[in-house]
Amino acid sequence: MRLITGILRLAPIGVGALLFSAMATLGWDILAAIGAYAAVVIGGLALHGLGVYSIVLLLHGRSPIAFYRGAWPAIATAFATASSSATLPTTLRVADENLAIPRRISRFVLTAGASMNQNGTALFEGVTVLFLAQLFGVDLSLGQQAVVMIIAVAGGVGTAGVPSGSLPAIAMILTMFGIPAEGLALILGIDRILDMCRTTLNVGGDLVIAAAVARNEPADDPASAEVAS
Repeated sequence: MRLITGILRLAPIGVGALLFSAMATLGWDILAAIGAYAAVVIGGLALHGLGVYSIVLLLHGRSPIAFYRGAWPAIATAFATASSSATLPTTLRVADENLAIPRRISRFVLTAGASMNQNGTALFEGVTVLFLAQLFGVDLSLGQQAVVMIIAVAGGVGTAGVPSGSLPAIAMILTMFGIPAEGLALILGIDRILDMCRTTLNVGGDLVIAAAVARNEPADDPASAEVAS
C-alpha cells in the first residue's frame, strides 16, 4: 500500500512532465488533434451503441427505446463508475426487474460479459493506437492496421473491468509497432470521460446480448415469456 500510495503521488508530476515534453516536440496543434481524437472515439462509441445495438434488438423483437429506458439505471451507473465490475450488481438487478430477462440467462451472460464483452474497450484501443501512430509519424500498412484491430478485439476479451484497465494493453500494442508509449500521457487528461463512455457501451452491450439470448431460449415460466415478448 505504501508503494501504491507513493506511485499515485508521483503520477501527476510524471504525467505533467511527459505532456510538457510532447507539447514541446509537437507544438500547440496537439490540443486540436486530441480534441479530434476524442470526438472520433465518442462518435464511434455512439454509432455502435445506438446503431448496431438497436439493429440487434430489432432483429430479436425488442424495441430499442423501451429497452434503453429499462436499462437506464445500469447505463447511468456504468457512466458514473467507469467500471463494468462495479456496475454488475446494478446490471443484474436491471435485467431481472426492468428487462424481464430470466435469471439463469442473465447470471451467466452478464457475469461473463463483464470481463469478456468489452466492445467499447476494443474500439477505444484501436482508435488510440492509430491516433498515436499518426501523431508520431509512424506509418502503418493496411496489414499492420488489421493486426492492430485483431489485437484490440482480442485484448477487449481479457481486459479488467476497472477504470483505465485498457491502458496497459494499449502500451503493449504501441511497443509492438514501434510507437512511443509515452504518447499515452497525451490522452490521460481526457481518458476519464472516454473511459466512462466506453464502459457505458460495454455494459449496454452485455444487456443487449443477454436480451438476445433470452429471446432465443425457452423462458423459465409463462409469465416471464409474456413480459419478455
